[in-house]
Amino acid sequence: MGRDEDTPAHAHEDRALCDTAVGIYTEALSAGRIPRTAIEPAPCLTELALVHPDPQDEAWVRPVPPSAALAHLLQPVVREIHERLSLSAALADSLAPLTTVASTDPNLAITVLEGLPLIDAAVQNATESATEEIRTLQPGSTRPPDQLQRALSRARLTLERGTPLRHIYQHPVRYNQAFKAYLRQMPPGLLQIRTLEQTVDRLLVFDHTVAFIPANAARDVALEIRHPALVRYLIQMYEVLWAQAIPLTEPLPAAPAGTSVTAVQLSVARLLVEGHADQVVAGKLGISVRTCRAHVSKLMHTLNATSRTQLGALLVSSGIAGPRPGQGEGPPPRASGTTGLGEA
Repeated sequence: MGRDEDTPAHAHEDRALCDTAVGIYTEALSAGRIPRTAIEPAPCLTELALVHPDPQDEAWVRPVPPSAALAHLLQPVVREIHERLSLSAALADSLAPLTTVASTDPNLAITVLEGLPLIDAAVQNATESATEEIRTLQPGSTRPPDQLQRALSRARLTLERGTPLRHIYQHPVRYNQAFKAYLRQMPPGLLQIRTLEQTVDRLLVFDHTVAFIPANAARDVALEIRHPALVRYLIQMYEVLWAQAIPLTEPLPAAPAGTSVTAVQLSVARLLVEGHADQVVAGKLGISVRTCRAHVSKLMHTLNATSRTQLGALLVSSGIAGPRPGQGEGPPPRASGTTGLGEA
C-alpha cells in the first residue's frame, strides 16, 4: 500500500528515531498509552515496533519498554557483526599462508604507486614505521617550499623517536638560500647530510624494509620495493655513494692553485672536457641550463678563452678539469668524514 500523496514525507536514517518520534515515545512511556492518532506524525515508531496496539482499545497504542525495544532492534545489528567477523576470519585463513609467497616473488614485492597523494601517503607511513635509519638520495639543488615543509615535519617526528637520518644531495644545494633557511629549522643530533658532484635519481630507504624510487620522469609514479634482496642492493649502492660524498660541514675541493674557479665551476669543467652538452651537464649537476651556461661563461673569462674549443683545451692543459692523460688518476676518493646537518 502506497503513502497518500497528501501525507508529508518522513525521511531519516534507517533504524533511527526523529525528534518528533522521541517526543511522542517519551509521552507514551509517561502516560502508559496514547491515542493512535498521536503517532501519525512519526510512522517510524510503528516501523521500529516501539509501540503496539492496545488489546483493550484499538484506538490506542501502548509503548514497548525501551529495554525490550533495544534488544529487538539490536538483533539484526549483532547478526551482521557476527557475519562480518566470520568473513574476516575466513579471509585471514585463506590469505595468511600466502604471505610467504609474496616475500619470495619479486613481482609481489613491488607495488606501483600512481599519483602524488598515494605516493606521499606511502612515504608518510614508512616514515612513521621506521626505527633503525632513514636514507635518502635527493638529486637537484632546489626544493619547492611545500615539499621542504613536509620534509621538515617528517624529520622532526622521526628525530623525536630517535631514528637517524642520512641524506645525499648535490653540491649546488650548498648555495641554495631556501635550503639554508630550511636547515636552520632542523634540530641537530641524529641528522647527517653529504653532497656529491653527480648522483642518480631519487631514492628513499626506510630501515632494511622498504625503498621508493621514481617510475617515470615526472615522478608522479613510484615503485614501492619490499623485496629483501632489492632493498639490500639499494642500501649497498647508497653506502658506496655515501663514502664518496663530502659532509656538508666540510668545504668542497679547491681548484688548482692560481685559478679563481669555484667548486661548482670545477664540476662543470670536468663534464665539459668529457664532451657533454650544456643540457647534459646541467642535468648531471642538478642545476638549470641557464646556470650552467653562466658557469661556462665565467670559465671562459677566467681562462681568456675565445671559443668553447679553446676552453676545452685550456681546461685540460691547466689541470683544472683533472689530471692530463697519462698522469694517473690522482689520490683515492675521499673517505667518509664527520657528520653534518641533515634533512628529511
